[in-house]
Amino acid sequence: MSQNKRSSLGRGLSALMADLQTEDLSPPREGAQREGTLMIPTEQIAPNPDQPRRIFDQTALSELADSIRTRGVIQPLIVRRHPQDANIYQIVAGERRWRASQIAQVHELPVIIRDFSDAEMLEVAIIENIQRADLNAIDEAASYRQLMTRFGHTQEKLAEALGKSRSHIANLLRLLNLPDQVQEWVREEKLSAGHARALVTAENPTVIARRIIDKDLSVREVESLMREKSAKPAKPRSNTEKDADTRALEGDLSATLKMRVQIKHAGTDGGQLVITYKDLDQLDRLCQMLAGNA
Repeated sequence: MSQNKRSSLGRGLSALMADLQTEDLSPPREGAQREGTLMIPTEQIAPNPDQPRRIFDQTALSELADSIRTRGVIQPLIVRRHPQDANIYQIVAGERRWRASQIAQVHELPVIIRDFSDAEMLEVAIIENIQRADLNAIDEAASYRQLMTRFGHTQEKLAEALGKSRSHIANLLRLLNLPDQVQEWVREEKLSAGHARALVTAENPTVIARRIIDKDLSVREVESLMREKSAKPAKPRSNTEKDADTRALEGDLSATLKMRVQIKHAGTDGGQLVITYKDLDQLDRLCQMLAGNA
């Protein structure tokens, strides 16, 4: 990626990508300090209060904790000094590793200290979360929206810098138009991103979403259901089929007037008699007939 592309989202993305591309991924030796990192006591590290990720899967954290017990923390956390307490370091990227390390009872963690402002810290934290494969579709979409509204990034710039297609970003952003309850079900993995995309244009997405969950419908079944609901109903006929007497009367009047005559019944409320003339001469003759002059 060129320097221009890497800096297209500002210092935050550039710093994050540089920090995450650490060549030395071997576990640090006990008591050793990897080049460019510091070993910080776990109790001196605090989470980011503006962490975009709201849900941490406990099973995944337990698995990561098992790995940390065996291999240590391979990738350093990115931190900054706490703005109100110089003895505390605030996590910019790597809260999952910090949480899992606490489960594994690891007392020191490798960190890279960066001098980030509040805005840069949030930007890096958002982007770091987007790069995680286990981020649910709603939180990913919310992260894109934050980057656009708070930092002024466009869909095109995000797609270019993050290696995503613009359509991917646009489609995820549409999920934020779904009701809160439906979004929560996606976060809880009761609905997949595919289910959610199919519900974006639904008139009652919450009702259909509940049906999906109750009946365990597949994405294909939901898409088929939505196609059926969006299909235009056959245009109802304004009149019932004309009976033989009506058709005969139309024929008699047409023959008498030498013009096309249509009778349109409206039930017991009357109806219309439509006479179609071809030119002004026919109209003049019709007027004379109606006036009794023909």
